[in-house]
Amino acid sequence: MGEEQKAGESLDSLISSFNARVSELQELVIARNMYPASSLAELKAVDSALKSMESQVQAIKDRLRDEIQAIPKAKVIVEASLRQQKRLEALSGYVPSSHGFEVTPAMDYGLPREGVKKHCPDFLESNFEEGIPEPPLPKEKKGRASPPLWYITADELESLSSYMRGRLTLDKVNAAINDMASYADANSQLILCPKKKVDESQWEKALELRDISMKEGLKGKLFFLESDIKGPSLKLDNTGKAILTVLRHLGRISEMRSGHHRIIILLRP
Repeated sequence: MGEEQKAGESLDSLISSFNARVSELQELVIARNMYPASSLAELKAVDSALKSMESQVQAIKDRLRDEIQAIPKAKVIVEASLRQQKRLEALSGYVPSSHGFEVTPAMDYGLPREGVKKHCPDFLESNFEEGIPEPPLPKEKKGRASPPLWYITADELESLSSYMRGRLTLDKVNAAINDMASYADANSQLILCPKKKVDESQWEKALELRDISMKEGLKGKLFFLESDIKGPSLKLDNTGKAILTVLRHLGRISEMRSGHHRIIILLRP
C-alpha cells in the first residue's frame, strides 16, 4: 500500500497545482468579461488556454489512475515470476551436467512461453498454481554415446570481445549447438550401422566416414564434416562462421582436416 499511497499523494499535489492555475484563469476570464469591448482576441486566447489546461489535467488524471490500478497486477506478475524461477531451479537438478544447462537471467524473470494476458491475473494464477510435476530421474543410456550438448552461458558470451561476439545472441549459438549434435549423431549412426541397413545412396559416405573415424585423434569422438552443415540454425554463411569461431574459442569444438574435408569435433565438458 505504500506505493499506492505515494502515488495518491503525488496525484493530489499535481491536481491541486493545476486546480489553482485553473482558478486563476477563471478569475481572469471573469475580469475580462467585465470589459467585453476591451480586447476580444485576448479573451479568446485566454479561453483557449483554459480549455487546453483542463484537457491536460484530465489526461494526467486518467494516466495516473491507470498507473495506480496497474500496481497490484504488476505485483502478481512479479510473484508469479519468482515462483516460476524456483521451479526452474528445481528442474535443473535433473538435467545431466554434460548438457551445460543453467537458469539464466532471461529464465529467472521471464514469464511462461505462451505469455501472460494483459489485465488477467486469474490466467496467471491458474498456470502457476497448478504446479509442475516432478520429472523422473534420467536413465542411463547404453550402447552408442549421445552427442554432447554443451551449451554456452550468457556470462561466457559476454566475456567475448565485442568484435568476436558481433551480433550473435545466446539463442542463436545454442541453437547451432543443437544442429551440430544432430549432424554428429547422424554420422555416428551411419558409421555403426550394418551395411545391409545402409541406404545405397548413403553407402559411399558411410565408408568415407568410417575411414575418417579411424584417424588419429578421432577414435571414440563424435564429429561432423563442414559439408554436413545445412541448417536449420547453423549455415555456412557469415553468421555460421562467426558461431564456429566463438565455439572453438570457448572450447566446445576443435577442428582438423582430412584430405579435402574440414572436420569439426564435438568436445565434452
